[in-house]
Amino acid sequence: MKIVVLSGGVGGGRFVRGVVDAVAPADVTVVANVGDDLEILGLHVSPDLDSVLYALSGRNDEERGWGRADETWHVLETVGELGGETWFQLGDRDIGLHLVRTEAIRAGAPLSAVTARLARALGVEATLLPATDDLLRTWIDTPAGSFSLEEWFVARGHRDEVDGVRFEGAETARPAPGVLAAIGGAELLLVAPSNPFVSIAPILAVAEIRAALERRRVPAVAVSPLIGGKSVKGPADRMLARLAGGTGPAQVAQCYKGLIDALVIDESDARDVDELGDVRPIVTRTLMRDADARRRLAETALGSVHA
Repeated sequence: MKIVVLSGGVGGGRFVRGVVDAVAPADVTVVANVGDDLEILGLHVSPDLDSVLYALSGRNDEERGWGRADETWHVLETVGELGGETWFQLGDRDIGLHLVRTEAIRAGAPLSAVTARLARALGVEATLLPATDDLLRTWIDTPAGSFSLEEWFVARGHRDEVDGVRFEGAETARPAPGVLAAIGGAELLLVAPSNPFVSIAPILAVAEIRAALERRRVPAVAVSPLIGGKSVKGPADRMLARLAGGTGPAQVAQCYKGLIDALVIDESDARDVDELGDVRPIVTRTLMRDADARRRLAETALGSVHA
């Protein structure tokens, strides 16, 4: 079964790892968010692509939740000693990847080609695609001003309440090569349990990707990022409360109106399923505490096509 997963970073990476543990990795295509890409210390960093890449290759740091396992921080320590920017945590192993990506992009390679090269080098069998090769950057509007996604999320600790989310470049961004073909050839479309506003919405801001989902002829299933109306990590619950008016399954589903047929929710949110309307609820345990839990959640989402 050919599967396409729209994914953000940490939570999305864990879910995608569960998917490739449950089915043949070669049948899986991941379309990842690039709205939070940034340049740090002259390096092109793609946080969500890298989180998925590390998860798929078994190199992610399970304990910390982001970055590479067995990481060291000597370069960043030196940067700090020399008065450079240290707010974005770049480990030594991680920097190696960014150096290779940045060199390739400066030589004229598109992000999708570089990503494919990195995935092959790390032994990833699934196909990993950026949503677009074009400039697409997420901006967060807050009472304190407007900030790029990573500045708001990391440097400011996402403490500012969010008044709105904007996607610079969305009006001209085209899907990366292979994205539309993968969606068109999929037998199941999945939306990972990522933040709907800052992880999935940037992907959907690419008009041709949204249109492809709107005209789908196969099931599309999203996985809620909330458990008991709360985020496992990050500000998704606060954003839903402020921008969507609540933190129930209905508010999550509303973020994907017209784009999904079913929503996987945690048992603790089951009391609110009557508000989902035409979206079919799939109730299970969604906390991905370990590899077995990741695989069980993926199998639930995958099995929904036959439910």
